[in-house]
Amino acid sequence: MTTRFFSACIGALLLTAPSMSFAQTTPPKPRPSGRMSFYLTADQRRPDGAESTTGYEFATSFTFRTPEIDAAGLEAGIDMRHTAYSVTARPQRVSIYDGYVGARVGSTGQFHVRAGHMWLPDLGTAGSLAGGIVEYRSKPAGAKNRIVAGLFGGAEPLGYETGYATGVQKYGGYLSLEDGYLRRHVVGFATIRNGGLTERTMLTVTNYIPVGSTFFAYQALEYDLKGPADGAVAGGVSYFLINARATASSRVELQGTYNRGRSINARQLTEDVLNGRPLTAQALDGLRYETEGGRVSVKVTKQVQVYGGYYRDRNNREDASTGRLTLGMYSNNLFNSGFDLSGSDSVIDRPTGPYHSRYVSLGRSLGRSVYASIDYSTSLAVLRFVRSDGVAIETRPWTRRLSSSVSASISRQFSLISVVDYVVDEGLKDIRVMTGLTYRIR
Repeated sequence: MTTRFFSACIGALLLTAPSMSFAQTTPPKPRPSGRMSFYLTADQRRPDGAESTTGYEFATSFTFRTPEIDAAGLEAGIDMRHTAYSVTARPQRVSIYDGYVGARVGSTGQFHVRAGHMWLPDLGTAGSLAGGIVEYRSKPAGAKNRIVAGLFGGAEPLGYETGYATGVQKYGGYLSLEDGYLRRHVVGFATIRNGGLTERTMLTVTNYIPVGSTFFAYQALEYDLKGPADGAVAGGVSYFLINARATASSRVELQGTYNRGRSINARQLTEDVLNGRPLTAQALDGLRYETEGGRVSVKVTKQVQVYGGYYRDRNNREDASTGRLTLGMYSNNLFNSGFDLSGSDSVIDRPTGPYHSRYVSLGRSLGRSVYASIDYSTSLAVLRFVRSDGVAIETRPWTRRLSSSVSASISRQFSLISVVDYVVDEGLKDIRVMTGLTYRIR
């Protein structure tokens, strides 16, 4: 009986061998994928002349998505974060970037319908949505002259907790023209209503422009067609960014950047108008910023690259533009030693005199699955959360930061990272230790 059974199995395998070989040439369907990460951070702050304080932070992130394919079927995705603190005065935070279910309809899935929490990156600051999207795709991904058009509407989810902004609705649409996997031109429109007022009516324009393999440009624009708080603030450019890279030769690369904009708390201004509170000049003006400049990178050898650039920055509404000269280098496997070395020195021309902001990093692979590095940096400015617009830039006499990190791939599914930061500031010492574990779902 056993002999007959194995003979039948062998015969069946021989008869089906050609069809099995043919089946193996058919690529398998992509499967859902995701990851789950856990991070534990311990922080001890020691101010001069005061008692030290210790706090702990535990963060969890979870991402899982069905693959993007050009075929009819169901789809779903989730991307969320949860953070808890040992300090009772700090509430737990929950952020849901994506949490949707949907369907692809049509022979190649041309029509997409999704409902839930979604993040629309091409819509700039209006990209968070809790509602629904209907989208049309004329051709499969990667095709020439592909058109993608969509309409959306719904509420606005809160950023750091579950729930939705009270009385806020948003709706709009977008149109994209794509050519292959790199070239994209996107125009978006969104209106945000808060109570009985129009909080913002905005237009967004995004372009990804490659020219062969020697030039690439990325441009993003957000323009208020109607100013925040039902026109209490004049409309105009909210932000404009363009970054271009060009390969001049096999060893030389050029890069240019221009970025300007204003940061205004449109939500707070609208609620002030709804509640009859006066609007301050600082809140209406907001935080204005601007950067322009360029960089040249030269590949000296196969392992060493140097770069230099000059920029003009305006970082706060009270500040005049300042110059920033940056020189740096990067080496992969320096002198065949196995060490990776990078460093930079930025000379900032402040009204009170020049200031050097330096950065040095040294890293090395330890075996096939472990990478360790140590970093040192100096800085001058920190952010403070004050005033009605939320932030201000505060200069300090000096700040020094020393850190080390180790990342390890334990297996195909598990990876581990550990970071130690030691910061010395005027009147303060701060040490922070973070350890994280990631599990990849395949």
